[in-house]
Amino acid sequence: MPVIRNPILRGFNPDPSILRVGRDYYIATSTFEYHPAVRLHHSTDLVHWTTIGHALDLDLRGVPDSGGVWAPSLTHADGLFWLAYSIVRTMDGDDKDIDNYLVTAPSLTGPWSEPVHLGSRGFDFSFFHDTDGTHWIVGVQWDHRPEHPSFSGLVLEQYLPEQRRTTGEATVIYREDGLVEGPNLYRIGGWYHLLIAAGGTGWNHGITAARARHILGPYERDPQQAVLTTRDAPGHPLQKAGHGELVQTPDGDWVLAHLASRPTLHLGERYSTLGRETCLQRVEFDGDGWLRLVGGGHHAQVEVPVGGPGAGADAAAGMREWTEEFDTPRLDDRRWSTLRAALTESVADPATRPGWLRLRGGHSPGSVFDQSMILTRAEEHRTEFEVLLDAEPRTVREAAGLIAWYDRSGWIWLQVGFDPEHGRHLRVVRRDGSATVRSEPIAVPSGPLRMRASLDGPALTFAFSGAEGEWMPMPGVHPAWTLSDDHGPRLRFTGLFLGVRADDLDGRGWTVDVGRASLRSAPAAAS
Repeated sequence: MPVIRNPILRGFNPDPSILRVGRDYYIATSTFEYHPAVRLHHSTDLVHWTTIGHALDLDLRGVPDSGGVWAPSLTHADGLFWLAYSIVRTMDGDDKDIDNYLVTAPSLTGPWSEPVHLGSRGFDFSFFHDTDGTHWIVGVQWDHRPEHPSFSGLVLEQYLPEQRRTTGEATVIYREDGLVEGPNLYRIGGWYHLLIAAGGTGWNHGITAARARHILGPYERDPQQAVLTTRDAPGHPLQKAGHGELVQTPDGDWVLAHLASRPTLHLGERYSTLGRETCLQRVEFDGDGWLRLVGGGHHAQVEVPVGGPGAGADAAAGMREWTEEFDTPRLDDRRWSTLRAALTESVADPATRPGWLRLRGGHSPGSVFDQSMILTRAEEHRTEFEVLLDAEPRTVREAAGLIAWYDRSGWIWLQVGFDPEHGRHLRVVRRDGSATVRSEPIAVPSGPLRMRASLDGPALTFAFSGAEGEWMPMPGVHPAWTLSDDHGPRLRFTGLFLGVRADDLDGRGWTVDVGRASLRSAPAAAS
């Protein structure tokens, strides 16, 4: 019998919204401050998944770290794909400025309609299309008042597609003392089932449920504490399991898509450097009509047997690797992401030097506007990323190199820089919170350099060479565990990326050329 091997979407792919149309399954995942927005994936058997692209070309310049596009909702009704999403523009203390939108398209590849604004009441809004032809959005209502619980309940509001607006009247259908979010509504077997993400998206995360005979309630909570969680199993390989959606197979079986993380250990503490990933579980309704994992219990399974017509063979296990030759007219956004906005051809130019990407330097790593950086997800705890870089900085305000990136307050950069005392040189520059530290410089000759980053669980090392020379290790082992959701006092929701950046802090148009890049990841079993 074919086996789903979790996570099915590895590396930073959180908040899965799953949909079946005919025999095609689709998943949309959150992208936060990364461009393009809303990552899209496809399968015909639930075992083998392909990233097919992104839905939205948004300009998110100015949004904070871990802001941007949260929790998309992908549904299908009236012959159209419906995609709802939230843009979190500020998240300071009790304040959250959030805009919710809907776009529709005849195909998942578009063209998508102009967005409809659904208000700014909260986030994690999903669509429910009832059997009577009505359309509803259910989501979190946010209360900014400091003396009130911020998560003030799950609300339901009708959407009027002919008028491209909501009714403006929301009903609180569910609340409890703990934190509840990520709601999804289903009508199954005479009940309205409300699937709920509970406990926050950290180690206490889980999925609970409630149900009602009428859409506006009252909703009765599941007597079981959680449908799915690993909060009581700190050694389980899939931690933070929660935030899920249901899909029904053509044979009538039910599958739950949810997020989880595979932490690495540093001094006995867990760090989710790869971010939150997407998994699948088989579920069923018990004799009392409540949703349960097939086989019992509430822990996520790493290997999930599946069957039925059309089910393919097991997903292949083994070394994952790819090479980028920069020989196409545009970057492949299934592989590469940028921060907050697209890089124009004047910033990322693939044509001037064939086989190279000419990258014009941009803002510093602290900018929420115009950084020049291309990034790819780290999908395993054992990963090597290599790149060939031709960079000749001439001032202290020009620098480029290979970077391990989490956000503006967490990165580790093998940097080609310049100063009058040392000339062109290499350093490892690291940002942790508000502190930046630099290693001693190592002199390098002119000409292209090969750079390599080696991720081994919580540790990161670098090496370099000339274009054809032998690899030379850079001194030191660097704390990759700081590039995680779980390091530092701030809420962090993304994951570790590897890539290349160029800084031109004088804005004089300085450029670097990025040559052949490659990535190799250890087999899933080794992670």
